[in-house]
Amino acid sequence: MNRLITSLKSDQSIDGSWDYPFETGISTDSYMIILLRTLEIHDEKLIQALTKRILSRQETNGAWKLYHDKRTGNLPATLEAYYGLLYSGYIDKHDKRMRAARQFILSNGGIEKAGMFTKIMLALTGQYSWPVIFPVPIEVILSPMSLPVNFYDFSVYARANLTPILIVGNKKFQIKTGRSPDLSDLYVNREYHEGEDPFLGTNDSSEWRDLFTALTQGVQSLAGFPEHLKNTAFEKAKQYMLGRIEPDGTFYNYFSSTFLMIFSLLSLGYPKNDPIIMKAVQGLISMASEIDGHIHMQYTTADVWNTSLISYTLQEAGVPESAETIQKANRYLLSRQHYKYGDWAIHNPDTLPGGWGFSNVNTIHPDVDDTTASLRAIGLLVQGKPQYDQAWGRGINWVLSMQNHDGGWPAFEKNVDKKILNLLPVQGAEFILLDPSTADLTGRTLEFLGNYTNLNKDHPSLKRGRKWLRNHQERDGSWYGRWGICYLYGTWAAVTGLIASGKRPESSAIQKAAAWLKHIQNKDGGWGESCHSDTLKKYVPLGESTLTDTAWAVDALIAASERSTPEIQRGIIYLIENGTRQDWTVQYPKGQGMGGAFYIHYHSYRYIWPLLALSHYKKKFLTK
Repeated sequence: MNRLITSLKSDQSIDGSWDYPFETGISTDSYMIILLRTLEIHDEKLIQALTKRILSRQETNGAWKLYHDKRTGNLPATLEAYYGLLYSGYIDKHDKRMRAARQFILSNGGIEKAGMFTKIMLALTGQYSWPVIFPVPIEVILSPMSLPVNFYDFSVYARANLTPILIVGNKKFQIKTGRSPDLSDLYVNREYHEGEDPFLGTNDSSEWRDLFTALTQGVQSLAGFPEHLKNTAFEKAKQYMLGRIEPDGTFYNYFSSTFLMIFSLLSLGYPKNDPIIMKAVQGLISMASEIDGHIHMQYTTADVWNTSLISYTLQEAGVPESAETIQKANRYLLSRQHYKYGDWAIHNPDTLPGGWGFSNVNTIHPDVDDTTASLRAIGLLVQGKPQYDQAWGRGINWVLSMQNHDGGWPAFEKNVDKKILNLLPVQGAEFILLDPSTADLTGRTLEFLGNYTNLNKDHPSLKRGRKWLRNHQERDGSWYGRWGICYLYGTWAAVTGLIASGKRPESSAIQKAAAWLKHIQNKDGGWGESCHSDTLKKYVPLGESTLTDTAWAVDALIAASERSTPEIQRGIIYLIENGTRQDWTVQYPKGQGMGGAFYIHYHSYRYIWPLLALSHYKKKFLTK
């Protein structure tokens, strides 16, 4: 514990935050090269650095993987890396590494088998044909709230990415430069290159077409000037993006939405050197992070998330709130609480702002998990300090107001869960189009409300949250966690949340979860779960133990047990003996953005979760 505490203290930034990398593979590195070359911004130092990182992550078979136990490689990631490397100008297609990558792409179906977002990027840069009729009309953005399904029924993450896609897709915008590579030799079936590919997905159901027809007709029936409808829709889409640009120039501080926004502005006639575009590019560049001697373009920054978790964990480990480390961290967190209304207010209009966002520059895009994490951190500082007391009250009020009608908690917006939208032909629809209640968010919120507020255990919010979790427990006793990998994460969050909010540890639900955790413990005393779990929708063992998975499992068992058990002791020994481990298991993703496509390695997790589990073990079983 002392070693972990010392490491965390030494890594704190001057402003009080922790800026550990938010690592997401090589796609953002590839896209950054493509963006810079398209805009003819010749930042050769950055392009060379990104090229070196991409090459450093290539497998011996020529492919790029999303995670270690993906047997061969990932087609979209390999295609994006190949394109980025060619566009960089620092490597050509005759290089043996590029020949190996090309062979992998072709042997796995070529460009026509790439994912939706990869195809959109290729279409934007002139490497793929837009469909003759873009399947989603731009007029959808005008759908009023009075319609059964409207634009704000999509999750905020979906709106951020789909809005610029609607613009460029309906305009069939493409842009090439004199340095654009020729990717025509990556097609297996040339017919697909002529626009016959369904493009957005393989869903051939007529139900989604009926849905968009109804939406479009609904908009037309309400419009006063139908002939101007399309222009009005383009203007509204543009204003939606411009109205949600963060202080650093990025669109919601997401790499993908900012990348797409830049191309959509180009399609609307903005010049490449427009100040809005230039600031957006600089915002993306500011998110670069150095990892193992290489430059990585982060998808976003995780400073608030890291800082809130670390401040709370250090306090749980015995670092007093009076320590300068904690004071600096919590002053930083206090400065990041939101005072502006964001899209969350559309479905929750009667609540004042008071949440926290994920990244360093979020000002209008809060989420429930970062808010409860930040409140845990500042909780011990509240009494007698008006500035913290006010922040505490606003934060708790916001969290309580975000509870869904079904009793669970979402990530970003309330009651955005119309399952009909999953019919849409969008890759990863279930992960990006909706923002439903999840076991991890609901469990962590209950854990906060139960342990750190004075709410009675019979409070309606707690009772409804517990009921939601009971109704969503899997048959084997686990819970699926949406934002982590996957069943270990969800089960840990659900167990600790249920117990903190009033569920007795000896209850059947808790004991069934504990039995499941004990059953899947590895021989070395640890736990490990594969990223395959999220797409297969069942627990898939990794075959190796990891620090984070072990910490989550042990922490759940500690909460569920009256006394230390052999399983807990073996898990604690694993954490102690492997705390300085340096291999692929330490780098294995523990977060997910979109199952099968987008995974996150949090560099802070190897410190946070083991320290928290050790702290809880010490408090419960070793302190007299």
